[in-house]
Amino acid sequence: MLIPKKVKHRKWHKGRARGKRLATTKTTLAFGSFGLKATSGTWITSRQIEAARRAMTRAVQRGGKIWIRIFPDKPVTCKGSEMPMGKGKGAVDHYVAIVRPGTIMFEIGGIDKELAHSALTLAAHKLPVTFKIVGRDLS
Repeated sequence: MLIPKKVKHRKWHKGRARGKRLATTKTTLAFGSFGLKATSGTWITSRQIEAARRAMTRAVQRGGKIWIRIFPDKPVTCKGSEMPMGKGKGAVDHYVAIVRPGTIMFEIGGIDKELAHSALTLAAHKLPVTFKIVGRDLS
């Protein structure tokens, strides 16, 4: 699973998702011919990214090339069970990637259109976002 080697601060603030803040980076295809674009915003855990990657790899039967454009670098903390209120912030439990609407999450290249569409659809079903499949010829 994906986790950062080192982070500047061990525990981050949660932050708030305000309105429909669209993505400003990672909005166009950079590597592959087809991509999976998020149309809603959410946090995606490293486990969900790995599940989507495995689904895509199995669908293309190790053909073509897959690029993961998101990385989980935000730590999420969790307190232990039966812990009383107070007593500070919990320990880091897992890492998430912040995905905004318009972000290209995965790209795929080197395979035909139908296979790419089915592989990206399988991957998208593992993720908690609504999606759109984009391509160089699809836009």
